Amino acid sequence: MVLNSSFWSPKEGTKPDLLCGRPPGFLIMKDRFMMLICGTIVLGGRFPTPAHPVVLRMEPLAWHMPGEHSAVELHPVVYPLLITPSFSLYSYFLPLIVFVAALDVDFYIVKNVFWQVLLTGLISFSASFIIIGYVILKFNGESWNFQSCLLLSITLSITDPLHSVSSLKTLGLSKMYIDMIRGESLIICSVACIFFGIFRVKNNDHLCVFLDKLHIVVGLSLDIFGSIICGYWCARVIQFILTDIFSNTLTNVILCFSMVYMTFYIVEYFGMSGIVALATIGLNLDSLSFKPRMEFIITKFLIMFSTIYHHLIYTFFGIVVGCGEIKYLRFGTVVFVFILFVTMNFVRLLTVILLTPILMHSSYEYSWRWGIVITWSGIKGVFSLLLAPDVYNLTEQKVEAPQLFIFYVQVISLLTMAINSYMMTFSARTLGFCALSLPRQMAMQTVIQHIQEVIQNTMTLHRTEKMLTNVNWTLVEEKAKIEYTLPVTEQSPTDEVLIEEARLHVAIIQMSSFEKQCNDGILGVEAARILIGATKSYCPIQGKFMSIHDVSTYVRARSWLIKFKNVLTYLEYHKERGRFILPGSNRILIFVYHIVFSEEFEYAGHIKTLLYIYPMIIHLWPMARQLNVSALISMNHYFVFLCALEATLKLMILKRTYFKQHWNTLEFLIVLIGLVDIFCIYFVRLRTGNLFLIQFTVVLGYLRVIRFLPIFKIAIPVLINVADVQVKKHLSLMYNITKGYVKSQEDARLLIKQISGRESIYQKLYEILETNNKNLISSGLIEHEGRDVVTALKTKQAIRNVIAKALKNLTFLRSRGIIDEHEGIEMNKVLLTKIKALNNFPMAIPPPTPDKYLPNIIWMENKDVLIEFFKERTKLAYFDYGDVICREGEMPQGIYLIISGMASLHSSSPTFGIDSSLRPGKEDRTLFTEYCTSGDVIGELSCLLKREVKYTAICETALQAFFISLEDLYEGFDVFWPSLEYKIWLKLALSTACQYFESSLADEDLTFQKCVMLNHAYVETLSSYNEMTIDNVTMKFVIIVYGSVINSKTEEPYLAPCIIPKTCEQVRSAIPTEPVAVHGAGWLT
Repeated sequence: MVLNSSFWSPKEGTKPDLLCGRPPGFLIMKDRFMMLICGTIVLGGRFPTPAHPVVLRMEPLAWHMPGEHSAVELHPVVYPLLITPSFSLYSYFLPLIVFVAALDVDFYIVKNVFWQVLLTGLISFSASFIIIGYVILKFNGESWNFQSCLLLSITLSITDPLHSVSSLKTLGLSKMYIDMIRGESLIICSVACIFFGIFRVKNNDHLCVFLDKLHIVVGLSLDIFGSIICGYWCARVIQFILTDIFSNTLTNVILCFSMVYMTFYIVEYFGMSGIVALATIGLNLDSLSFKPRMEFIITKFLIMFSTIYHHLIYTFFGIVVGCGEIKYLRFGTVVFVFILFVTMNFVRLLTVILLTPILMHSSYEYSWRWGIVITWSGIKGVFSLLLAPDVYNLTEQKVEAPQLFIFYVQVISLLTMAINSYMMTFSARTLGFCALSLPRQMAMQTVIQHIQEVIQNTMTLHRTEKMLTNVNWTLVEEKAKIEYTLPVTEQSPTDEVLIEEARLHVAIIQMSSFEKQCNDGILGVEAARILIGATKSYCPIQGKFMSIHDVSTYVRARSWLIKFKNVLTYLEYHKERGRFILPGSNRILIFVYHIVFSEEFEYAGHIKTLLYIYPMIIHLWPMARQLNVSALISMNHYFVFLCALEATLKLMILKRTYFKQHWNTLEFLIVLIGLVDIFCIYFVRLRTGNLFLIQFTVVLGYLRVIRFLPIFKIAIPVLINVADVQVKKHLSLMYNITKGYVKSQEDARLLIKQISGRESIYQKLYEILETNNKNLISSGLIEHEGRDVVTALKTKQAIRNVIAKALKNLTFLRSRGIIDEHEGIEMNKVLLTKIKALNNFPMAIPPPTPDKYLPNIIWMENKDVLIEFFKERTKLAYFDYGDVICREGEMPQGIYLIISGMASLHSSSPTFGIDSSLRPGKEDRTLFTEYCTSGDVIGELSCLLKREVKYTAICETALQAFFISLEDLYEGFDVFWPSLEYKIWLKLALSTACQYFESSLADEDLTFQKCVMLNHAYVETLSSYNEMTIDNVTMKFVIIVYGSVINSKTEEPYLAPCIIPKTCEQVRSAIPTEPVAVHGAGWLT
């Protein structure tokens, strides 16, 4: 693309002159220009206020106010700027600014309202372009031609995507409307850049052919669709590189910065729009496109450079305007600026009124108040400034004062940034958008109360430390006290308002859970992106809680893949040699048998079909067919003879079973049609006047195409493998999605108490989440299909968890200086290599055989003696969907080790061996549901206590399990006394403690093996008023996991599950009639 060297040369072929009209009759001082650039950056960073663009713009103008002499003295300093082509400034600054603006837009929000945003942008640009263009053409006092007015109206129609929402972001308003405004601005900017690109190409004489309509259509298609496709694939490349586990921070920052400019220049080189490509890249990148904790660093770096670019642009264009002659600035100029400013705000208001139906359709939250705020969002900025020089460059009729174009754009930008920004903030505050809603106030109160409790507990814990005995705790309490008051409202929110606010909080909790799971390696990036996208898609729907069926709908149906694979499997050709016995002593039949079942026989059939391709082409080509009639007839006879010979040999061996194979039936049909074809050709030669016979023969000639169908026998196994890989990929994705959704439901269930505000809201939320869990299980997305895929995913996740634990320990050792830094880096590379190798992990692994499941029972510790003992006494049990394994209230018959399938456990509130009357406020009969899958054990606690089962176990899928009877289990207790029973109690105690006190035990290494080997934790049983002394020196935690105890001094009861406080020194059993009233008080040392 050939561009003008500068935007101030009035005629082509002349040397570039200064914008202010003076030739360069002086020495250039480049060192001072660099000082000017550095000073601008320092000044912009020193005064980071909203008014700093105004200061930077007006400062160069102030330098020129005393007269011409000062301007002449400044020319040697700024001459490197004045000779810079306008497109160079455009290419230096705009790519990064567009990328930063697009990167901050939430792609899923824009995707949900894409058509609304697109229509908003196009209507807004069209209205601004037409009305502002008419006003400029009518009221400008410089006698500009139509082309200049057209380009200036396009420039003033652009809304700055950064400054237009900066005020709204600081107020914490709806992200949806912020992204809609920014998306509209990006569309307007892209359209304007495409228009200016068309004018640039048109301005080159050697490209006048572009005026052809076809070339215009092709150019627009490349600018829009070609740029979007390039941007999408560049985004994929950037994601692949940025998520590489071996890349470091510096490499990622440099790569991201350089890829922005490289993409822009490459796309522009091929005649497309680099701005559209960069906007596409920014929209396709999200927090999951970066390594964990890398997004913050890269984003801050890019924002820093974007801010520097803003400072330089404001300063440079202020200097350019200052280099012009002041005589062109008259009173009419001020009036025209005022008219333009009023016109632009009027156009924005008109656009909002026209778009009200579209905006109301996009969200139920939209109202006239939002319309007022959006009306003031038409702020102009650096996008208009960078395109302003081209208004002069691209017009055929040059004007005397080109700096006026920049002056008008600059002043309008100044006015909109000052007035519109203030009015937008004022409107938002006045109309109540900045006030916290009642549910949000209640949520804030809950958070403040929780933080105050954490502070108080921390201070209480630190008071007991010896090193902090002389601390002034009164002063600590005074300084740590949180004084955050919320406005008190007399109005009480309705349940509908609270449930809607809680729904949005649940969605936020789920999205945070998805992102955390992805960063921890639990959830795949694609699955996390789908789940987050589905959550954001259903957020705007009032009263809608996302279920697993909604996620499946979002992913789209994939049943055609499985059906396609089933059809291919049905059509696959099988050589069933093993079912046939060699025929007696008949040597001919034995010889034919070896021929039919040889590989060469199959290859000969395929070669025969391939060789017939050339005769078929000649037959379908009329001119060639007339010249080779006799040869084609001979080839046809020969081909039919070979097919008949092949079918005959197979019939001699296979006999009746020949027609059970579909491909054999097709080959036999080809022979029959071939024979009929031969006879028809023969009779046509005898009766040349029979029209019906001729037409029938022609039809049979075209039916020879079916002779090539058997060749697809070769391709079907390949297609089956491809379909199988795709099916396994989808099953893997769906399992990842299901697993991530289940974890997010669990996270939300733990926090709904804090976000509900009322007990009724809590009950409704709990019922909704429980219903979603039931729908998830009944849908069968976890274990119904693809057991081998599920096994592979679980194995892969287990490997990743082990390596992640090793990486965590390695980081700890490096931080303590136990290993050298270089050795730590090398070891870190080894572990990261293993994680990266998991990308090539098989997508399917055959599930372990039932004999291999017994070592998975944790309390067997993979000991051969225990495994052999129970292997002889286990029975394999099968259950269908809906079968009841055990019922609540029944005596236990034994334990079940699930091999495959899923079961749900339904029970009332867990009692932990305590009567419900002893628990204050716990008389409700809320039903609890848990789910067990392969590897889980059902019935351990009931068998240990020899008491009624406390839950009902129902099969949610077809289930296969090992059954160990109660008698056999207790026989094992007698044989391996006392270690076996103790280890089962230890396993149950650890699972209970980790389930209910996960946050307190997060830093403890409480794996079963270490608790047994190193005695990290042990279980003690109290009965019949037995007392136990607690040594706080050696015991870090004392946890009751079953039953209850009483503080021997204060008589305060502690009910399981409970952590006994540090102040308690001795406990005793609470109920004398129960020999196992306190089971499993766990000591965690």
